[in-house]
Amino acid sequence: MLAASRLALRSARPLTACPRLPRTVPTRAMVNITPNVAFDSIAREMRCKWSADNDKASLAALQDVLDKHLPTLKAVKGAKGVQRVVCGGCLDFKIITTLDADSFGEWEGKSFEPEASILEEMKAIDGVSLVETQTFTLMPM
Repeated sequence: MLAASRLALRSARPLTACPRLPRTVPTRAMVNITPNVAFDSIAREMRCKWSADNDKASLAALQDVLDKHLPTLKAVKGAKGVQRVVCGGCLDFKIITTLDADSFGEWEGKSFEPEASILEEMKAIDGVSLVETQTFTLMPM
């Protein structure tokens, strides 16, 4: 019983920081939409519909467009990553580039380069329709 009391007292003591580690870890400021809705990342999505015709030739051509521009998208200042979404049921093709919130405005000021080229190339593919863009926030939960 006495050993359990000593253990409880020891565990109640405040923890001290390891002298070899920084006392604070730098963090990005969160942006709040409302007091309980915050985010630290903003994404830009380029999307379209593809056709299953001709052995899904439009989907293959869309992937070629992404492959061509992927290094540029990944090199955008503040880029956290690039994702490709393909839905075989509703025939969606999406390219999502995610940036930290602090860097997004700079990319927006550059018209999301190379977005205009990507959208033009998507529209030129036979079987591709409904080419659109959207900006949204992301936050891991």
